[in-house]
Amino acid sequence: MTMIFGVPLAVFMGQLLLGLINGAFYALLSLGLAVIFGLLKIVNFAHGAMYMLGAFATLLGMRYLGINYWAALLLAPLFVGLFGMLLERFMLRRIAHLDHLYGLLLTFGLALIFEGSLVNFFGVSGARYPTPELLQGGFQTGFMFLPVYRAWVLLAALVVCLGTWFIIERTRLGAYLRAGTENPALMQAFGVNVPLLITLTYGFGVALAAFAGVLAAPLYPVSPTMGSNLLIVVFAVVVIGGMGSILGAILTGLGMGLIEGLTKVYYPEAANTVIFLVMILVLMIRPAGLFGKEA
Repeated sequence: MTMIFGVPLAVFMGQLLLGLINGAFYALLSLGLAVIFGLLKIVNFAHGAMYMLGAFATLLGMRYLGINYWAALLLAPLFVGLFGMLLERFMLRRIAHLDHLYGLLLTFGLALIFEGSLVNFFGVSGARYPTPELLQGGFQTGFMFLPVYRAWVLLAALVVCLGTWFIIERTRLGAYLRAGTENPALMQAFGVNVPLLITLTYGFGVALAAFAGVLAAPLYPVSPTMGSNLLIVVFAVVVIGGMGSILGAILTGLGMGLIEGLTKVYYPEAANTVIFLVMILVLMIRPAGLFGKEA
């Protein structure tokens, strides 16, 4: 039996795969947080609730509207994104001129309202969403069994994350977004509708969280508390990568997933805290994060 550092190869690779899957979710969620904070300077504590709403939109769409998984991949992020745009337009915009703490408190309160409302209707036990027929089963890689759906989650997350990075960092639209948040008065003088850009940016950020929720629905129980359980870890990932850093959110999310997976192999007792230990070390050495810029 092939061993890696005293662990069977199949066990090592299996945990590595699970770490990558978790890292894919960390990357998607932290990317949405980084987009919203980096461009709008909003600490969005409702992000976990948007992830949960994406999963619930998928589950309820299947049960009551007959919407399949592939349609949910498009419709759930669109629905949650539009809902997020309404929140930004009628709530967050009214406190945009105030200290960032007010935005944090408002989004935290909204998250509690969403979670509490769904707990009253559906309870906290969670429900399962079936794996799409096309993505069922798996295949042997020579050293482990790889489920098709987990491979799909990793591929879809990477495509969306890299596509988002390219749009924001390498296109004219991304340049408009960055310029509109750094100097809105100048952009408006050139005829750019800055308030609309801000609303669309917030909607896109929460749509990324909803997309992660759709991907998570066949893997994890869909429950009202699934977002709050994950949010604190995702915030730690964002801090490690650097608040507002798009590339930092992607790379750190995947990296922290791998570190967490390997910790489960060699020291399982620390698996739930290793990300926070890394965060403490990074903040001691580089307070702005690995990819962040010093103020």
